[in-house]
Amino acid sequence: MQSKRLILGLYLNYFVLGISQIILAQNMDALRLHWHTTTAGVAFVISALGVGRLLVYLLSGFLSDRFGRRPFVMLGMGAFVVFYAGILLSPNIYIAFGFSVLSGIANSCLDTGTYPTLIDLFPQRDGAATVMLKAFMSLGELFIPLIIGLLTVGHLWYGWSMLFVVAVILLNAFLLWGADFPSQAAVKQLSASEQAAQKTPAKWYLDGVLFVMYGYLSMATFYLIAQWLTKYGASVAGMGSLAAHALLSYYSIGSIASVILTAVMVNRLVKPLTIQVGYTFMALLAIVAMWQFPTPIVLSIGGFSVGFFAAGGVMQLGLTTMAKFFPIGKGLVTGIFYTAGALASFSIPLITGALAQTNMHGIMLVDVIIAALGFIVSIGISLRYRVLFGKATTPELNLVK
Repeated sequence: MQSKRLILGLYLNYFVLGISQIILAQNMDALRLHWHTTTAGVAFVISALGVGRLLVYLLSGFLSDRFGRRPFVMLGMGAFVVFYAGILLSPNIYIAFGFSVLSGIANSCLDTGTYPTLIDLFPQRDGAATVMLKAFMSLGELFIPLIIGLLTVGHLWYGWSMLFVVAVILLNAFLLWGADFPSQAAVKQLSASEQAAQKTPAKWYLDGVLFVMYGYLSMATFYLIAQWLTKYGASVAGMGSLAAHALLSYYSIGSIASVILTAVMVNRLVKPLTIQVGYTFMALLAIVAMWQFPTPIVLSIGGFSVGFFAAGGVMQLGLTTMAKFFPIGKGLVTGIFYTAGALASFSIPLITGALAQTNMHGIMLVDVIIAALGFIVSIGISLRYRVLFGKATTPELNLVK
């Protein structure tokens, strides 16, 4: 019973996280009026989420290894409550920016507390366990626009959407308060067994660099599409506004479909690394097609394909594979991997923003290069996996009570 409470609580946090990543953008018009600013001003506040992630991922990962996962899961939940209260009470974008940084910090704390916990709880099914986090995030991203839409139609206060999330967090805190996380002693025993299963130890200067590159490239591949697909469809393929915006819906549908299918397949039918390499290659093919043949039908199929193969959980699988390479210090591993992803979400708009002013078609070429590098790196990881593990299986200790 205790383990069920823990697992349900961890997944519910990612329902909240999915909501939190888009709720400011979904309430942009109301927040613009509340803060007496422009759309760019609200976007400035939203950008603080990335700042918060970059600031603390490494530190929270290191400390979660030292002091356990529970404090960081609870700290992440508390930071989200303060974030929502601060957004509702902030009189201007500058104070709101500071509170928005807390959202990124909360994201980091949840990641470095939750991913290692699930990987340790389910060492033989870690891929499925972590991909399900993406599923709950997708549910949150689907759910909150409906709530905000109902509030808008009913001419009700936008803040009710945020208070709803706070209520979910508080109820989940009650659920998790008495749940038992894996003990530090059991985690150390499992980590030592996992490291002993390696034929040769992983090397940070080689394997670590490969995973940092993959963390950056896997995030950059789908983040670029999410940011520019609508504009690309309108400018390059000559699509109308409604059809161009629908491309992002196809992308989202692909992502959700992938999460469901991948969660079923991974570990039971296909190894996580096999999916990681295969999905990365298929995403590359889809992006090449969108670059070479920018027609409405190709972009529609390509948008769905990139959502499926690049944004549907392959990044989470990359993290679980990295944790197998470096089983001691999974919190720090999570922090390093997702810091690379946060750098991608920060740098991609800078790289592509200037190019979009003069050559929108060239943006897709940039993503072709990124996806090609991601595929090459995934092949390198696969080769190194064979060197480290051969056909060895992951040891499993029963940490679930």
